[in-house]
Amino acid sequence: MCGLDFFCMATKSAFFILLLETVVKIQALKGFKDIVPGEVELWQYLEKVAREIFECFNFSEIRLPILEETELFARSIGEATDIVEKEMYTFVDKKITMRPEATASLLRAYIEHGMYVQKPVQRLFTIGPMFRHERPQKGRLRQFHQMDVEVLGSENPRVDAELMAMGAMLLGELGISVSLEVNSLGCPECRPGYRTQLISYITERLDALCGDCKRRSSTNPLRVLDCKVPTCREQMLSAPALQDHLCAPCADHFEKVQAGLKQLNVVYSLNKFMVRGLDYYCRTTFEFITSDLGAQAAVGAGGRYDGLVETLGGPKNSPGIGFAMGMERLVLLLQQQEKDYGTAEAVDLFIAGIGEHGSHGGFALAHALRAEKYKIAMDHEGRSLKSQMKQAHKACARFVLIIGDAELASGKGVLRNMATEQQQEVLLAVADIAALIPFLKNSTY
Repeated sequence: MCGLDFFCMATKSAFFILLLETVVKIQALKGFKDIVPGEVELWQYLEKVAREIFECFNFSEIRLPILEETELFARSIGEATDIVEKEMYTFVDKKITMRPEATASLLRAYIEHGMYVQKPVQRLFTIGPMFRHERPQKGRLRQFHQMDVEVLGSENPRVDAELMAMGAMLLGELGISVSLEVNSLGCPECRPGYRTQLISYITERLDALCGDCKRRSSTNPLRVLDCKVPTCREQMLSAPALQDHLCAPCADHFEKVQAGLKQLNVVYSLNKFMVRGLDYYCRTTFEFITSDLGAQAAVGAGGRYDGLVETLGGPKNSPGIGFAMGMERLVLLLQQQEKDYGTAEAVDLFIAGIGEHGSHGGFALAHALRAEKYKIAMDHEGRSLKSQMKQAHKACARFVLIIGDAELASGKGVLRNMATEQQQEVLLAVADIAALIPFLKNSTY
């Protein structure tokens, strides 16, 4: 090879190395997060506890699609809300939207499948991802996850109290400290008069409010009460309270809700400034607030929406109430507890096959044990016994079965207890896996 050819080859090699080094790695989108092993176990624990609590209150799970017609959310959430105006992920050409919340989708399914005919009162829950184009921050992502529960078909105020008590019970079981704040938003009969007074109050202070509140003052004045901007909150301190303008039926309903909470020993406080960001809420509304994430933050919120089913094409007089809990915030609170939630990698047995023959001998044995519902791991890369023992340790294996040429010749493998470091010979025959099962069942060996 001449010097020029060698120079050209070296130059090409350097170029390709440089090219590989400068390739931009593709990362998750901003506001979207992977839930990786080591963290996913905590999510599984959270879902397990939630399902157990929901089932105690006779709730059934429903699983919903992520995509819905855009009109569903425009009609239910309200076209003048921030969610519909600015935050939804919508495929404009297809007129479909990735769900920004679960209630509308759940009610669509409730109506479509005639569930109100099957059972007068439906208790349903769903768990899954939602999507909103918001500014990502701690505990709030653009793809976020919620646990959503709904009771459809009952307007009894005891149901409101029971639902809040269930939320409090779930958070208590998780060891999460919260305060419950409650309010009533009235109904279409009593809200118009209050709305007129509120608009008058806001108009007098319009110049001191933020841009969002100025816009909301005419489209959705109740939202001005909920603004987080300090100057706006200060201006609204003396705003009229909806609780003082409730009609007789709404006032009676709210009194009975509070009586139900007291009967169930659920501690709560009244918050006249609490409103919901969605147009469909009426009467009871509530939030579970924590101060363990720095600034006060809601980990769960909900309320009553008695007219929404009819608005979406369902039967008249179909009341409903529900709440949702943000799972990202719950996970952050659980992480602060620094508890051990286990690991998905923990296995019952790691089969360490030494050499090709040892690996071949353990292959069918692993499959036979897996068929008996044991968690089995093994190495297929021909690594040394020392390396495989390290793998077994990382996998939190309870036992390691060592199979080499000597073990194959004798028909007996070496079973090592990783906790006690005791070792014992066991039969290797695939047809006689019963020889291993007593050890796998008995953690004291």
